[in-house]
Amino acid sequence: MARLTGERPLPGATPDSLLAFHAAGYREVRDRLGSGRVLDVGCGVGEETAVLAAPGRTVVGLDLDATTAVDAARALAQRGLRFAAMDGAALGIRDGSIDAVCSSHIIEHFFAPERHVAELARVCADPGRVYVITPNRPADFENPFHVHPFEPPELASLLRLFFHDVEVLGIDGSPEARADFARRRASGERILKLDPLRIRQRIPRAWYVWSYERMLPSVYRALGPATTGIGSGIDHSHFFLTDRIEPTTPGLFAIAARPRV
Repeated sequence: MARLTGERPLPGATPDSLLAFHAAGYREVRDRLGSGRVLDVGCGVGEETAVLAAPGRTVVGLDLDATTAVDAARALAQRGLRFAAMDGAALGIRDGSIDAVCSSHIIEHFFAPERHVAELARVCADPGRVYVITPNRPADFENPFHVHPFEPPELASLLRLFFHDVEVLGIDGSPEARADFARRRASGERILKLDPLRIRQRIPRAWYVWSYERMLPSVYRALGPATTGIGSGIDHSHFFLTDRIEPTTPGLFAIAARPRV
C-alpha cells in the first residue's frame, strides 16, 4: 500500500480539497474523451485513471515507480484497466498511436519538462488531444517534488513548441475550496518560519525530499483535520474551469492538439 509522502495524493491521508482538485482535472479530461486509446501518464495508484474508463476505450496508466504500477494493476484489473512502469520522458509507446493523453500533475516534477512534452506529442495521434494539468505557479505552495512549476504563458509557450493548437485554462475553486487552500497555506507558512535561515534550500535536494517525506504525516497528525482539511467534505464539484486565470487560481488545464512531430 502506498504511503503518504506528499508526492501524490492518497485518499484518507491527503486534504480533501487537494484530492478534489486532482479529481476535477480528471473529470474535465473524462468529459472530453471519445472512444479509442487513452494514456494516463503519471497515474499513481490508479484511482483517478479509473475515471477515464468507458466502453470503447482502452485505458493504460503509466507510473515511474514499478511497485505502484503493479499495485494499481492488482487493484483495478477487474475494471479493464492496464498499468505499466515507464518514464514520462521516455515512453515505450509507438509514434502517433494514442488518441488521448492525460498528463496530470507530473510536468512540474521534471527538471527538463520539454522532454516530457516531446514524448506526449510523439505518441499522440493526429487528430488527438493531450491534456496537461499542473499547479499554477503563483498559487503553488512550496513542495520539494515540484521542481518546475509553470505560469500560464510559460506552459503555453512550451506546449506550442510541440503542438500547433494550444489552449490554457484555469482550474479555480468555490469560496469554500479557496478558503481551505488559503487556510492550509497559512498553516504551512507558519511552519516554514521555523526555518528562518532557509536551511532546507541550502542542503542537497535529496536530503530535503527525504526529510519532507518523513515529516509530512507527522505534521498532518499534529495539526489535526480542522487545519489540514482532511474530512472537510470538499469534492470535485467545488472546482471549475475558467479562462480568467488569477495568481490565486490553483491550477492550469491545457489542451494541446495537432502535434508538430
